[in-house]
Amino acid sequence: MKKILSLFILLLSSILSAQTIEETTTETDTSTVEYYFVEGDSVARKAIFLDDVVVMGRLKFNDNDARRRYLILRRKTRKVWPYAKLAGERLVELNERLDSMKSKRAKKKYTKIIQRYVEDEFGAQLKKLTRTEGQILVKLMYRQTGSTTFELIKDYRSGLKAFFLNTTASFFDISLKEIYDPKNVQEDYLIEDILQRSFQANVLEPQDPAIKINFLELKNKWVKPKLSQGIK
Repeated sequence: MKKILSLFILLLSSILSAQTIEETTTETDTSTVEYYFVEGDSVARKAIFLDDVVVMGRLKFNDNDARRRYLILRRKTRKVWPYAKLAGERLVELNERLDSMKSKRAKKKYTKIIQRYVEDEFGAQLKKLTRTEGQILVKLMYRQTGSTTFELIKDYRSGLKAFFLNTTASFFDISLKEIYDPKNVQEDYLIEDILQRSFQANVLEPQDPAIKINFLELKNKWVKPKLSQGIK
């Protein structure tokens, strides 16, 4: 558990960062604008291009037990998604902030400040996660950062070694090396299905993944077999 808390302490560093001066730049728009004519109308109208939308059909299950497991997975996925999204948002900012700090003393002092803040704000919530919720969080953090939780911790160990020396306990005995692979793992596909449905229903706030995900291709692969397996 301490490892997850430690990682979020780092990823949330920008919350307490010093104020920065925003530079205003003027750029010339050289993009091509397309217009179209409606039949019978002489006025050209500006074309508007929309993102592709995948139509989410109704899920079908082999039995009620499979449906129940999906609903449980949905509840757990929706619960941990905000933390994974937050990790993705803060990772780039964190790297920039740490790169700007040259002395180890400054980094150590900075992480202590962030540690107190994050533990006060999020520690109690993260400690309440179950083992399966923790594993889903690890997978979603891979989706949003492109790295496993183990890799993220390892990357920051060199610059914040003293901070991580205290992180000896495993996070509910789960695999921190777990990746997110909806193409080959049915449970991961179900998690992605839950995310996409939740985004379209405005239940969860969307965020682009750090890894390549083509949900239409995933749907074409997994939609044929009824969703009765892959949920633990």
